[in-house]
Amino acid sequence: MQRIKLTFQNSHGNDLSGALELPDQKPLGYALFAHCFSCGKDIPAATRISRSLVEKGFAVFRFDFTGLGGSNGDFGNTNFSSNVADLVAASKLLKDQYQAPSLLIGHSLGGAAVLAAAKDIPEAEAVITIGAPSDPEHVSHLFADQLETIETEGVAPVQLGSRTFNITKQFLTDIAKHNMKEHIGNLGKALLVFHSPLDTTVSIDEASKIFTAAKHPRSFISLDKADHLLTDAADAAYVGHTIAAWVERYISSPSSSGEKTPTPEKGHVIVKEENKAFLRHIKTDHHNWLADEPLTMGGGNQGPDPYEMLLAALGACTSMTIRMYANHKQWPLDDLDVELSHSREHCQDSADYEQSGQQIDLITRNITLIGEELTDEQRQRLLQIAGKCPVHKTLENKIVVQDNLTPKE
Repeated sequence: MQRIKLTFQNSHGNDLSGALELPDQKPLGYALFAHCFSCGKDIPAATRISRSLVEKGFAVFRFDFTGLGGSNGDFGNTNFSSNVADLVAASKLLKDQYQAPSLLIGHSLGGAAVLAAAKDIPEAEAVITIGAPSDPEHVSHLFADQLETIETEGVAPVQLGSRTFNITKQFLTDIAKHNMKEHIGNLGKALLVFHSPLDTTVSIDEASKIFTAAKHPRSFISLDKADHLLTDAADAAYVGHTIAAWVERYISSPSSSGEKTPTPEKGHVIVKEENKAFLRHIKTDHHNWLADEPLTMGGGNQGPDPYEMLLAALGACTSMTIRMYANHKQWPLDDLDVELSHSREHCQDSADYEQSGQQIDLITRNITLIGEELTDEQRQRLLQIAGKCPVHKTLENKIVVQDNLTPKE
């Protein structure tokens, strides 16, 4: 990995300090990262996420917004609009000296900033937010006890983390004027939203607002037990690795003259090793995700394990088959849930199995059909239909797995 220090000027002539981290090989794409409110480019979360992306072949540019870290200017004279302008200036630097960013990544208020800046960075093909508010005005709760002073006197010192900043009335006026719902609705780029349900700084309700306002393609990933600043290194690494897997579907290859990276034909799955433990990158014709083993098995628990994916395939197919049949019959099925579990039991229906001590795999499938107007006969028929889902039939068939060793490159 190579780290290059870069300095560029924003629209007000202030010198802003940034760092471009490059992989050893030709980058798969360039990402522009926006840090959280009053933070800097080198906070642990930003550094870890960026380096996880660099490990996967992406170049990442981080910089300090005006008046923060190594950048010049007065933070007290900045606002949300100036942050957006700083992002656009940073993207121009990349475009002029390297390659325009194809990814825009923002943490916390930086997430709102990349959503607003996206319209002015046409080369960006995907936007990722991490613990972001749906509206920049959300940050005003950080200095709620000083709002009256700011309104009446025009400025007030506010303690943010370990530092004191002067927050001015113009900052409040600026954050109140942005129509983020319009920005998000007109994004025109793939969107990935990360958020933790335990985030006490920015409620997960904000992620719901972003996701609801956006148009497809859009994705949401829960960060489970992570805090707002992703202080656990494993959480930050997970975000970086997941972005790298997810974004392959949406960005152009640097060597393909604008053509999308080719994907396997339908029905094929490719599994690539992500580390020498159990983390694996799975790619199908249109989708990417991670598989792993739980911590108790020596894995990193960054994705479902193989049996969870097997149960998920059966559960999804079961649910779809029931829904298809109910819709065809126009039955009043309002909703349905399928819960599955897997275990092994001694076979009870074959003396040969009993004598040899062999076991059978038992999948328990609990189906909840929601709809007050469904009759008992309809419910029983839908239960029968569950057994006709294609994956169910495949699992009960005799399956032959043919292994081939591909030739050396």
